[in-house]
Amino acid sequence: MKKIFLTLVAAAALHTASAQNSAVTNAILNQRSGLLDKAQADIDKAIVNEKTSGKAKTWYTRGEIYEQMAASPIFGKNLKPGEGTKVAYESYTKTVELDTKTGEYGKLAVQKLDNLYGLALNAGVESYNGKNYDAALDSYRMAQQIRPQDTTAFLYAAYAAEAKQDFGAAKDTYGKLLAMNYKSPALYGRLLQIARQEKNDAEAMKVVQQALVAYPNNKAFMLEELNMYLSSGRGQEAIGKLEKAIAADPTNGNLYAVLGSLYDQSKQSDKALAAYKKAVEVDPNNFDAQFNLGVYNYNKAADLYTKASKMDLATYQKSGKKMEADGKKYFQDSLPYFEKALQIQPNDRAVISSLQKVYVRLGRTADAEKMNTKLQSLK
Repeated sequence: MKKIFLTLVAAAALHTASAQNSAVTNAILNQRSGLLDKAQADIDKAIVNEKTSGKAKTWYTRGEIYEQMAASPIFGKNLKPGEGTKVAYESYTKTVELDTKTGEYGKLAVQKLDNLYGLALNAGVESYNGKNYDAALDSYRMAQQIRPQDTTAFLYAAYAAEAKQDFGAAKDTYGKLLAMNYKSPALYGRLLQIARQEKNDAEAMKVVQQALVAYPNNKAFMLEELNMYLSSGRGQEAIGKLEKAIAADPTNGNLYAVLGSLYDQSKQSDKALAAYKKAVEVDPNNFDAQFNLGVYNYNKAADLYTKASKMDLATYQKSGKKMEADGKKYFQDSLPYFEKALQIQPNDRAVISSLQKVYVRLGRTADAEKMNTKLQSLK
């Protein structure tokens, strides 16, 4: 009896193993017949059974079935977004782990993994377009593991992290791209935008300076750095930055106008005048430069009239009238700049007020009254 019992136990064990192996076989047969839903059911049973779960063939078959389902417009509907690619990736990876890269199924799995990169990337794009950013990130990270030196999946992952406002993950991914020697003005632009979102001025300055190391003649980054210097009250340092920006973009009238303002602030009037004149030379419609040239000449005139008014009679008779004549000439010189500024911005109160005063000084009473009336109408 004992011998018969052992024989029966062995037979039962053989039958169980055979049944589980047949699950893999049935999965393969259904897969080849195009019955992927049945193949899925068979392989899902085999993958959790201790008799077949440790075999490379089981995992490789599972990978093929899920990969084909992901690519199928019919059976793909039975899967969650990105599920087919994810399961295929896990299955092929497990195959290589069990069989090594040189084993029968391991070699096939390595090839499958490489081909799976495109599916993972596309799954990520699909999830991203559907605003499922977590699923998109999972797919992009899977693609990164398949081809760790390919930058596309890292870049797309950074975009997805930004979209879900996970700025820490986005910065980390952009950092990995930089470490991979991937550089582009757009990448630095995104890092700069993140720094602004986080209201981190120090980080923003750091990003711009890194960008300028990579792209020393990039006009946009020069202007960003310049604006940061100006907004932080570092005008003197900004002058040097501005001169570099002008060298890179010599037809930008705004740069000359800002340079003139900085020279004005540092009491370098001759340099300010030259910068303003250059600004209107390259861009006659630059309002700031036209207005400031008007102000420059107006202030020259006002200074001369003020000095003349403080002279005693003898001194005035000797040189005062000439001083006033010179002052009147400066008023006259200011006129075309103010008038052009008014043409550019017809309702600017500072321009209208300045013109009204100049017209009075030049004895153009009717024009002064027109400016006065226009000024009153803007109140």
